Amino acid sequence: MRDSRHRLPHQGNCIKSESSSSNRSPFQPSPEGSLKGLLKRSLRRSLLYIGLFSCSLTLSVLGLTATATEISSPSPSSPNSTSNQTSVNQTNNSPSNSASSAKSSAFALPTSIPDPVVAPAKLSEYVLEFSRSPLVGNRMRLESIYSEARLRFTRPQDWKPKTAKLELRYRHSPALYATRSNLNVLVNGTSVGSVPLNQREGKIISSVFNVPVDLLQDYNEVTIAALQNNSPTCTQDPYDPSLWTEILPDSKLVFGVESQPVGMNFSRFPYPFLDVLSLDAPQIAFLAPSTINEDWLTPAARLQSAIGQFAQYREVNSRTIKSLDQIRENERLMVIGTPGSQPIIADLDLPLALQGNQLRDEQGKVLPPDVGVLMLTTAEDDRIPVLIATGNGEAGVAKAVQALVQRPDREIATGSLMLIDETQPIAAPPLREWGGYLPTQNQFKLSDLRTFDNQPYQDVTVRGSHAPALEFDFRALPDEQILHGSTMTLVYSYSPQVNPLTSQVEVQLDGVPLGGDRLTSIDGENRQTLKLDIPEGTVRPTSKVRVNFRLDPRERRSCSRVTDQQLWGTIHSDTSFDLRRDQMTRLPDLKLMQSGYPFAAPQDLSNLAIVLPKEPNETELNLMLELSERLGRLTRADAIQVQVYRVDKLPQEIQNDRHLVAIGKQSRFPLPKVFEPQGFALQGSMTRQWGDSQAQAADDGEGVIRSVLSPWNPERVIVALTGQTDKGLEQVRYVMQRDFLFSQLEGDTVLVGTNRENPSPYDPGDYRLEFLRQSPQRQIITESGWQEWLRVFQGNWYVLAPGFIAATLILYAVMQVYLKKVIGQER
Repeated sequence: MRDSRHRLPHQGNCIKSESSSSNRSPFQPSPEGSLKGLLKRSLRRSLLYIGLFSCSLTLSVLGLTATATEISSPSPSSPNSTSNQTSVNQTNNSPSNSASSAKSSAFALPTSIPDPVVAPAKLSEYVLEFSRSPLVGNRMRLESIYSEARLRFTRPQDWKPKTAKLELRYRHSPALYATRSNLNVLVNGTSVGSVPLNQREGKIISSVFNVPVDLLQDYNEVTIAALQNNSPTCTQDPYDPSLWTEILPDSKLVFGVESQPVGMNFSRFPYPFLDVLSLDAPQIAFLAPSTINEDWLTPAARLQSAIGQFAQYREVNSRTIKSLDQIRENERLMVIGTPGSQPIIADLDLPLALQGNQLRDEQGKVLPPDVGVLMLTTAEDDRIPVLIATGNGEAGVAKAVQALVQRPDREIATGSLMLIDETQPIAAPPLREWGGYLPTQNQFKLSDLRTFDNQPYQDVTVRGSHAPALEFDFRALPDEQILHGSTMTLVYSYSPQVNPLTSQVEVQLDGVPLGGDRLTSIDGENRQTLKLDIPEGTVRPTSKVRVNFRLDPRERRSCSRVTDQQLWGTIHSDTSFDLRRDQMTRLPDLKLMQSGYPFAAPQDLSNLAIVLPKEPNETELNLMLELSERLGRLTRADAIQVQVYRVDKLPQEIQNDRHLVAIGKQSRFPLPKVFEPQGFALQGSMTRQWGDSQAQAADDGEGVIRSVLSPWNPERVIVALTGQTDKGLEQVRYVMQRDFLFSQLEGDTVLVGTNRENPSPYDPGDYRLEFLRQSPQRQIITESGWQEWLRVFQGNWYVLAPGFIAATLILYAVMQVYLKKVIGQER
C-alpha cells in the first residue's frame, strides 16, 4: 500500500545541526505542523475504525441467538456435609490409606455371619387383571384383517410358579366369517392356543388358555392376535369397520405360586425392600423415633428418595409407624437412629453386641459415634425384613444412610453387616445435567440418547408393511425453549421391492408430523438423508419422536395377507440434531413440578429444603415421605442431598437460598407468609379466602397445593402442601402418589378432593382437581452473567445502533479536546 505521509526532501546529509533549522525551505513543514497533521490523520483513521467496529458489533449483536450456558456453581453446603464428605470403607475392604486402615482394623467383627432369611409369604394364588394396565382402559380393540395387542408383565423374584392360565373374555363383530377368523394367544412368542371367532352378535365369550410355566421369565409378554375376514373367499377392504374384536378389561392371568424364602444381602439392595419385578406396590414402614428431629427427618427423606429412584415408574406405598405392633403383613421395616432414639433395636436379633445403648464390636469395644452401622435382620417370626441404619452418634447414623443413597458406596456394599467409617464425597451435578433429557450441547446424534434400559441407541431396523415405529424420548429441560432454526437430519436406508407410489418414511413429534419423504427407488437406497425443521416451542419435557416406515410391496396378492417381510427400513444412529435453545421460564407454575423443576436442579436435590411444623404428626410425616419418593422418581443422580427441617430449626441462609416445600395443616403451617399475597388462602375456623371473597365451611376435607415466589428470594419458589384437616393432607398425598393425578398439575393453586370415601388407586373418576392461577409470575433466566447482559441487549436492540453512534461522537469530541490541548502545549 502506498504511504500517504509527507516525506522530507533529500538535502544531502540527513543529519543537520540545530542552526540549519533557521534556513528551512518554506515548503518544508514545521515540526508543529507535522505533528498536527499526523494527529489529525490518526484521528480520522481511528474514527473510521471505530465506525466500522460499531457497525460490525451492532450487526453481530442483532444476529446473535442466545445459547444457554450451565451455571456450574457448586450447590449450597448442607449442615450435615461434614459427616458425609469422606469415603466409604467396608469392614472387609482394603483401606485406601494408612489412616483409614488403622481406623477400620481397630474393630473386631464376627468372622462369619449368615445372611438373614425372610420366611416365604403366605401366597398360593395371584390374579392379575388386564384392567390394571393403562393400555387396556375400557377394552382393547383389534381391527383390520390382521391385528395384534400386547401386554407385558413381570415375575416377582420370590415366586416359583406352579401353574399359569389366561382367562380371556372377549366379543367380536357378527360380520366375521367363522371358518376364516380366529383369535391366537402367544406368551413370549410361543403359541398357547387358538379359538375361532364364530359367536353370534353381542355375545361375550370366555376362553381359558393354559400357559406352560417353563415359558415364564422375569419379563414376559402376552400377544393376542386376531385374523378377521368377513367373506368366505376374499376380504377386499382391510379397513372395513366390520372387522373388529374387543378384549374386555376383566380378562386376567391367574398364577398358582409357591413363595420362596428370601436371603438378605446388601449386594442386592434395595431387594427385598423393593422388588422391581413385583406386581404390587411395595409396602414400606419407617419406624419413627421417640423424638422427631432433623437427625431422623433428613436421613429418612434421603432413603425414601433413593427408593423412588430405584422404583422409577413403579408406585411405592410408604408410611410411618410408632411401634412394631403397628406393622402389617407384607410390610418392610426401616429403622433409622441411634439405639437410644430407637429402643426397638435392642429387641431385634443383631450381629453386634448392644450394651448400655452402645454398639460394641466382638471384643466389647464401643464403636465411635461417627461410625455408621448398617444391618439386615428380620422380625415377627422372620416374616418382616428389617433394615437398620444406626450408630452410637447422629453423625454415624447420617453416614450409614448416605452410604445407601450414594451409588459409588452402594455398589461396593455386601453382607448383612457393614461399618461405615467414611463415605465418598460427591459434588453436585451441573444444573442442566438431567438424565433422560436432551444433551446440553446443541449438536448431538441419536446415539447420544438413551433407551429405556439406559443404553445408547444403535441402528434400528424394522420389517413389514405394518412395521412398528421407532419411538424415543426427546425431552427438553423444563426451563428450555427450542427456537426457530432447530433441525433434525434423519439418516435412513430401505430395501428394494418397495412401491415408490405408496411407500414413505415419516417423522412425528408428539403425534404431529414434522415431515416425510417418498421412498422413490425400487432398488432401495443406503444412507439417505432427510432434513426437517423443528417448529419453535413444540418440544416439551414429555416429548417423543416417532420415525415410521410405511413399506408397501410392489405387488399385492389378492385376498391374502401381504407377503411383506422382505421389506425393511433402517434408522441409523448417526441421525443428527441441531438445536437453537433459550433458557428461560416463568415461576410459579405447578406444571413444571411434573418434571421436578425447580427442585430437581441440580438432580441431587441439593437446592431443596423441606420444612415441617415444630412437632410434625403422622400424616405430615407420611406426606413428606411421599413427596421424597416422587422427587426421587423424577431425578437421576449419584447422590441425594435433600434437607428436612422443622420450622424452628430452619437456618436463615437455607430459607433465603433454597427452594422450599412446606408441609402442614393450616393451623400449624410452618410458613404462613405463603398465603399473605392476594389470592387463594386458608384461614382459621374452616374459612377460605379468595381475593375479597370469603367463605366458611362446616367441614373442609380438601387438600391444597400452592406455589408462590419466595418472599425472601424472588428467584426461589415455595410450594405449600396443606389443608384444613389431616384428611386434606391425605388428598394431597394421593396427588403425590398417583401418576394420573400428578401429571395434571398446572396453575399456581390446586384444590384436591375425592368423590367417594375410599378412592380406587386405578380410577381417575374417584378424584377431583380444581386449578387456579392467581400469583404473578416472574421470568427466571437460568444463564450466566454475560448471557443475561446479552439478553438485555436483544430485548432492546433498537437502541444499539443509536447508542454506538452516540459513543462514537463522544469519543470524537474527547479526541478533539485532547488534540487541541496537546497542540496548544507544543506551541
